[in-house]
Amino acid sequence: MNIFSFSPFGYEGAVVSVDVDLRRGIPAVDIVGLADNAVKESRERMRSAILNSGYEFPKERVLISLSPADMRKEGAGFDLPIAVAVLNAERDNKSSGEQQNENVDEITESVLVMGELDLSGKVRSVRGVHAAVLTAKENGISCCIVPKGNYQEAVVPQMHIFGVENLKEAFECLSEIQDVNDFKTEVIEPQCEDEVCFAPLAENMDYSTVKNQGTLLRGLQIAAAGFHNLMVYGPPGCGKTLAIQRLPSILPLLTLNESQTVTRIYSLAGLLPAGSSRISQRPFRQPHQTSSLEGMSGGGVLCRPGEISLAHNGVLFLDEAAEFRTSVLQGLRIPLETGSVTLSRAGRHTTYPAQFQLVIATNPCPCGNYGSEGKICLCSARSVEFYWKKFSAPLLDRIDIRVPVLCKSEKDSEYSRYNNISTEELRQDITRAVKLQRCRQGKLNALLSPEEVRKFISLDENCGELLEQACLEENFSARGMCSIKKLARTIADMAGSEVILPEHIKEAVFFRKNTGGLDFCL
Repeated sequence: MNIFSFSPFGYEGAVVSVDVDLRRGIPAVDIVGLADNAVKESRERMRSAILNSGYEFPKERVLISLSPADMRKEGAGFDLPIAVAVLNAERDNKSSGEQQNENVDEITESVLVMGELDLSGKVRSVRGVHAAVLTAKENGISCCIVPKGNYQEAVVPQMHIFGVENLKEAFECLSEIQDVNDFKTEVIEPQCEDEVCFAPLAENMDYSTVKNQGTLLRGLQIAAAGFHNLMVYGPPGCGKTLAIQRLPSILPLLTLNESQTVTRIYSLAGLLPAGSSRISQRPFRQPHQTSSLEGMSGGGVLCRPGEISLAHNGVLFLDEAAEFRTSVLQGLRIPLETGSVTLSRAGRHTTYPAQFQLVIATNPCPCGNYGSEGKICLCSARSVEFYWKKFSAPLLDRIDIRVPVLCKSEKDSEYSRYNNISTEELRQDITRAVKLQRCRQGKLNALLSPEEVRKFISLDENCGELLEQACLEENFSARGMCSIKKLARTIADMAGSEVILPEHIKEAVFFRKNTGGLDFCL
């Protein structure tokens, strides 16, 4: 029986072979293979767990090898595989040549084991189990023994998972594995693959409570339907944060493929609650303004995921965005373009997926009153200019929708029907748009590459001339022109139109043209 474990590092991690050799000599336990302190301490935990579980500890000298030897092994998840490997070696040493053990080794050559042991032999949950099972599957390992608390996240199609509560159960699993074909494998049925599904509406999350902000709600609806980046700016108390925090209620649930990626990231980060299965709702991350660049992008000794990776396939909401460090804001530019972030640590590197929807909320100036009627702004022109310089042109150019939010409802006359709209009503157009996008191109419009835009989005002569005129008047960049095409396609999809009409182009230009907040402020 070949016993393996998993060493988490970054997004990938690696399968680690656990080999045990019993030899004559003074009784002792040696661990080789670049083990850190937590793994070395497992010698004492493993010895006590074996004895307290009713087994005899080998009287020979025990050599435990963790390979590949050039990769550092970290974490307490090696306790259970080491203990099981020691017991398996002791059993093989006593009963070598018995037909039963030969049959087991012939039928099932490999098993992946993860878990932390306490001194009584009970198995504790560990992080990264979902990623470990997926990595085992990629390496041809079909059987996994995991802590009972991690069983739900470990269930993966075509994998045979054993959830154990103590060392005795784990060791007995090796004897019970007789025929892979007899396993009852739990198969995950896609909950939201072909149909567009939404999570049950939570209390106090209905958009009907957001009054007199029709333009903002329309912008949020378009953003949710096409996964477009969004910037909202206006004075304090106008309802920016209130409306954006309800955005998850109109976001479709994750598809099965999206869910597996998000679940893997959260499993590696140790953020999956005990007993939880795969994540189905899109992440909504709202980091604090004091977050560092490492906290946003990820890093640390094991290259843990940052906020942009935790927001993968979901929303990264930066409230009071101008208060974030300039380096943090500028660090979003490349992930927004590539959909991933690469981290390096001690000669190793890893790449996390980071395809997130950026939503920014900010005030028009440091005091928040600039441009507001009936309020006095205490900021100098220089301080307002410095305030907006935090949002560089390359960052703003990656934001598709810009919405100025005013306190007066008469500014929303064009979108007055959205002033008292409910979440269920907003979901109807989003459902229609997402279905059309999945059928046409297999992804949402904002995720289309320039080549895919040329392939899937076409404009007739009138719309083309209208777009060219708008680009000349507003001085849009090439990325801005591509963004307008995506926005217009999303608006057309929401209306159920197969072709993009002039009114769709006009609305796309309306939401795109506000270059930050300077035009609103000045």
